Amino acid sequence: MYTLVKLKALASIPTATSWLLAEIGEARGIESGLARRSSSSVRVLRESAIVESALASTRIEGVTIELGRVQPVLQGRARLSDRDEAEVRGYRDALRMIHGKGESLPVGEKAIKAFHTLVRGAIGDAGKYRTRDTDIIERLEGGVRVRFRPVAGSEVRASMKQLIVEWRETAAEESIQPLLAVAAFNLDFLCVHPFRDGNGRVSRLLLLQQCYHANHDVGRYISLERIIEEEKARYYETLEYCSVGWHNGKHDPWPYINFLLQILKEAYRKLHTRTVSSESARGSKSETVVTAIQRFDKPFRHSELVDASPGVSRDTVRRVLRNLKVNGIVTVSGRGPAALWRRKGITTKKG
Repeated sequence: MYTLVKLKALASIPTATSWLLAEIGEARGIESGLARRSSSSVRVLRESAIVESALASTRIEGVTIELGRVQPVLQGRARLSDRDEAEVRGYRDALRMIHGKGESLPVGEKAIKAFHTLVRGAIGDAGKYRTRDTDIIERLEGGVRVRFRPVAGSEVRASMKQLIVEWRETAAEESIQPLLAVAAFNLDFLCVHPFRDGNGRVSRLLLLQQCYHANHDVGRYISLERIIEEEKARYYETLEYCSVGWHNGKHDPWPYINFLLQILKEAYRKLHTRTVSSESARGSKSETVVTAIQRFDKPFRHSELVDASPGVSRDTVRRVLRNLKVNGIVTVSGRGPAALWRRKGITTKKG
């Protein structure tokens, strides 16, 4: 039984879930305050969210690219050198599709297949439902463990069509609180597991898209994918727990639903930190540079940091590095463009 159907039959929801919905509702007003922010600071938020989302969501699935290639790949300036770069840029393109159309982009098989085509680099079985049976496994030192057995390959097409029907009926009837419907759909999608590979990335794009439909566009400014990555272990734990009994409708969906609600709550907290505080646009750019430095796990050059800091000028990057050096947070060896910088105990405190 789909989680969407299960929730419609319930007379009440858990108290913890009610509190999360209330807290998210209170935090939602932060979005309206962005209209009073300078266009440049809002642009930095949006650009940073796209970069963070494209990198984090693909990293969860083991897809990575060199930090020095981040900006060339995501800004479309560079020729792609491998499959990983194609998939990261594809995720960026899917994000732009969602952010560009917002709630006007219908939730349906056409969009879902388009997302999959992009995140899989438009090659092989990209955009095509799987037709073979598969298991979701965990690789261990002594072998593998089956974490979940999704619907049979022969049933995928029908299952997806029915899932879309359930989503549209739920939205039309307004029988479930919108964010609960978003989370329930997300769980159902992952349990159907319609594609051979790339289901996780598509599910996170759907989360962003459906949040727009629920009138929550915090994902435009704060990367939901990055927050999920930070809670990756809990993400997989709750997903596995909540999928037990899914085929016969005996599953407990609330831990996963609450997990996604907590992701949204955290996104609003981060948005509050970056917009409601007394930080200036200059301070926000400093944070962008510091966040970029945190991603480097090896020495880096000034030019590489500029590429990894969207919307920030070379002079600002140089100023932040100089302040961090004075405070003993980074060190440098050499001079000029070839100088190598190393981070020590970097924090998000502004320099």
